[in-house]
Amino acid sequence: MKLHYYPETDSLYIELKTQPGAETREIAAGLNVDFDAKGDVVGIDIDHASRKLDLTSLETIALPVARAS
Repeated sequence: MKLHYYPETDSLYIELKTQPGAETREIAAGLNVDFDAKGDVVGIDIDHASRKLDLTSLETIALPVARAS
């Protein structure tokens, strides 16, 4: 998962998968979800992110450790 912040548009994109999006749906004003060709969510775009979220810190809780091969 990757977070992309674009200050010129004040948008935050949360990339969940690297597959390209095939469809975007606006599920609420300023909240768009990208789906791949199979219908799986690949990303979430939040417009006016700094007005809706606290972007000054990032906290992760209980993320799984990378698996050893």
